[in-house]
This record gives sequence, structure tokens and C-alpha cells, in this order.
Amino acid sequence: QLQASGGGVVQSGASLRLSCVARGFIFDDYAVGWYRQASGEEREGVSFIRKSDGATDYADSVKGRFTISVDKAKHMVFLQMNNLKPEDTAVYYCALDYRNTVNPRIFHTSRMRYWGEGTQVTVSS
Repeated sequence: QLQASGGGVVQSGASLRLSCVARGFIFDDYAVGWYRQASGEEREGVSFIRKSDGATDYADSVKGRFTISVDKAKHMVFLQMNNLKPEDTAVYYCALDYRNTVNPRIFHTSRMRYWGEGTQVTVSS
């Protein structure tokens, strides 16, 4: 089970931190990440982390503004989002995949296997 939280309504330039707790998984064996889906748009990959060595990948649109991290002890993954823009408005989903040795970049096109419920992020201009 994956449960995301931390979404909200903020103004452009603000920050939010999304959290996701993973229950029922052997956390160290999985890659984790975040996707988002704006209204009327396809779901897109935002950021991923390969916990075996901490390798990360980010969508070009969020590089330099978003940071993914994990707390292995708590089985949690976070997405720190700074300098938010209206185009970041979307439902954000955390996800998990057993492919923990591949280049995390692949998850942009090869979706992760396990998904949680989304959390809404709305950024007003």
C-alpha cells in the first residue's frame, strides 16, 4: 500500500513537500518515484530514485526545483517542490517498482508497477 500526502493550494513561487509511506513492501528492494497528471493530460514521470545507490532522475520541467529523497527507516519517499509554477498543478502519485537496479530514467516511459492514491497540488498565479 502506498499513501501520499502533502498536497495543497499554494501561490506561484511557494514550496510544498509531498510524502508517501510504503506499507507491505521490502522497501530496500524497490525503486520509488513520483508521477503527476494534470487535468486533461497524460500522466508523466516527475522524479525517481534507485535506492541501491541513490541515483535519481528528474523530468526536465522540474530539474533544479524538485528534490526526491527517501527515509529507509520509515519506508517513506518525499518530493520537495520549490518555486512552484502554475504548470505544476496536477494530481501527484507516488509509485514503487521492483526494478531497483535499472537506470531510473526508464520509469518515465516504463511505468512503475505499484501505485498509491494521488494528492492534489494546485498552484495559482
